[in-house]
Amino acid sequence: MMLGDFYGLTAKPFQPAPDPAFYYASATHRKALSYLEYGLAQGEGFAVITGERGTGKSVLAAHLAGTVDPKRLTVAQIVPSQRETAQIALLAARSLGLDMAGDDEAAAFGVIEPFLHAEAQAGRCCLLIVDDAQNLSLAALEELQVLSDLRLGDDPLLQTLLFAEAEFRATLQGQSVLEPLRQRVVAALRLEPMEQSEIEPYLLHRLGKAGWQGNPRFDQRVFTELFAASGGVPGRINPIATRLLLLGAVERRTRIDAAMLQAVVEDMADETAFPQAVPASLPRAAPHPEPHIDPRLIESLLAERDAQIAELQQAIVELATQRDQAASEVLRPDIAAIQERCARTEAKLFEQERTLRQTLTTLIEWIEAENEPARAA
Repeated sequence: MMLGDFYGLTAKPFQPAPDPAFYYASATHRKALSYLEYGLAQGEGFAVITGERGTGKSVLAAHLAGTVDPKRLTVAQIVPSQRETAQIALLAARSLGLDMAGDDEAAAFGVIEPFLHAEAQAGRCCLLIVDDAQNLSLAALEELQVLSDLRLGDDPLLQTLLFAEAEFRATLQGQSVLEPLRQRVVAALRLEPMEQSEIEPYLLHRLGKAGWQGNPRFDQRVFTELFAASGGVPGRINPIATRLLLLGAVERRTRIDAAMLQAVVEDMADETAFPQAVPASLPRAAPHPEPHIDPRLIESLLAERDAQIAELQQAIVELATQRDQAASEVLRPDIAAIQERCARTEAKLFEQERTLRQTLTTLIEWIEAENEPARAA
């Protein structure tokens, strides 16, 4: 692993798979846990956690499943992969490791109900955690209602936690057949993105879990701009952070700065965007509004280029003026890397400036050509 070789990391700190070992207790996740704990205290019904894709629902579910006391609570966790008439009882029975005579709903209920009875008699409650619940069909959700009705005397035998993307709320609220399920929701919460102040502790927490010992260091601007680029959504932060560390390892950087982050974000945007073709000639058609060309756009790009170049040049000066010759030899690769990056940045922005000026010239010529018949008349 390149990150392990250069930065001494023992694991991938920003892997996409939900790993409860990397769980970070952000404000919204702490609130969600409080709601879940309240729901569990009720001993029955449904608790529902929804949120935008990438807000950490799966890692929260995994964290919760790993922290319950197995002497008090038996947990079955399922992740339905697609929207279908899924047999929830069948999935739950498999998750619990129960042997079934058949492979259908009747066989699943035939082993689940006596198992739940036995657990209740042993003093244990049973909890079903359903991740990606937005994939469940209406038939599957109705089946959950049937499971939740199983009782031993007056005591419910099963409690259910549903983790789903935001549209699941609309499903619950918009289907009349789910009214019995809605009435049994004892706690519900929507996960929100992290606050800007949580970005730095989030990154350092996950790095620390992966064996980070302070290398690389991060400029403060990195955290601010990472929040702007990701909106505070962990599922967006993680791939950016992974690419940022990879760039640092490739360039052998011990300090991660905002220019590196900007380069990563731009590269990732280029990978997912298709360039819009500029027509070779603009048609002469019925009159339509003249395009508005804002010269401030070009000035802004030029100012941005100059600021980046100045920042890189300042870094070169600071490194080059080190008095200790031995330190200078050590830092020489960093100086060369910064010089090369400066040249690439300047070339890239120069090309952007040239393209914008060409586009501006083309549009001006078109506008003049459109106005020429009117002046001739």
